[in-house]
Amino acid sequence: MNVAFIPVRGGSKSIPLKNIRPISGRPLVYWTVRAACGCSAIDRVYVATDSDKIRETVESFQRGVEAKLFSKVEVIGRSAESASDTASTESAMLEFAEQYDFDNIVLIQATSPLLTAEDLDRGFEAYAKEGTDSVLSVVRQKRFHWAEDAEGVAYPTNYDVYHRPRRQEFDGYLVENGAFYICSKEDLLRTKNRVSGRIRAVEMNEDTFFEIDEPSDWVIIEALMKKNGITAPEELPDIKMFLTDCDGCLTDGGMYYSEHGDELKKFNTRDGMGFGLLRAKGIVTGIVTSESVDLNRRRAEKLKLDILEAGCRDKVEAVKRLAEERGIPMEQICYIGDDINDVEVLKLVGYGCAPADARPEAIEAARYVTKAKGGEGVIREVVDRILSNKGENKHE
Repeated sequence: MNVAFIPVRGGSKSIPLKNIRPISGRPLVYWTVRAACGCSAIDRVYVATDSDKIRETVESFQRGVEAKLFSKVEVIGRSAESASDTASTESAMLEFAEQYDFDNIVLIQATSPLLTAEDLDRGFEAYAKEGTDSVLSVVRQKRFHWAEDAEGVAYPTNYDVYHRPRRQEFDGYLVENGAFYICSKEDLLRTKNRVSGRIRAVEMNEDTFFEIDEPSDWVIIEALMKKNGITAPEELPDIKMFLTDCDGCLTDGGMYYSEHGDELKKFNTRDGMGFGLLRAKGIVTGIVTSESVDLNRRRAEKLKLDILEAGCRDKVEAVKRLAEERGIPMEQICYIGDDINDVEVLKLVGYGCAPADARPEAIEAARYVTKAKGGEGVIREVVDRILSNKGENKHE
């Protein structure tokens, strides 16, 4: 059995509780745990910590939108001795090896959020090669190194100063990036070291040279994560109330008139189904609109909505009142709006959304902007996201 071992302690002098400090929208430890869970060669992922707060954070991953992926994870304790400032990582590995059964172990450092499941897959492929006892991750660097002799005279250590190679002709050298190490339990216990014997190196992206040790590293690595497309699925609030503006959201914002002067609007049937799906889950639904026309009332009645706030001059006040009446916190309310009178509500609620063709002010204030334009299934698109977040199957 192959296991991943991720030691994360609560005490960190440079950055307190850095292992659960958010980076790119998730706790730092999330990224390496997710990479380990995504590696097909790893059977079980153990996160060892001395902190109850870290334990709670990691266990929360198993209740989110990626709960199935994180089913491999088990959070375990570690002794105070192995979590001290002076303790080696090997001490934590050996403590773990004496208590748990496994064949091979990959040590993963939580301070390497650029690590991916694909990197770990390649690591195990290298480990499976004949004549390999252990594996470590590295990056290739093409820099010219110098040292000083006893008299302070500098000299090059990795190239001939009289024959300076061009970068494209320079093989460079390999540097440990600290992301992961693979070895057998037997070798770990025998040598008391994370690598031993015949060692293979697995190259990773040069960006992974950076680890998080100091506060300044945060900005650098967050930018590198964005550059490398390392993102996580959106975690939505547990929505209990779903409200929307009418024109421009439920409709395309157009006003149609018959030859007899009757006002007409075009609604989307998929949105109607979306409201039905929400109602079946016990989510309060409603329309909050500045208009006060009978057409909107009839549509709300047909959709069996719980709320119709018509002729609304102050949408913020209206939404606050509805939340208080229903006993629903603002963070559990979804609101869809498309114009400037919706902006403050979009900022106020837990999940503010805007159609693709909404006013720029509304788009900027929204947490999510739909692919659909107003009247083309905006409500259904948002409903599907909410139900997917709750682990429900979407219906056609």
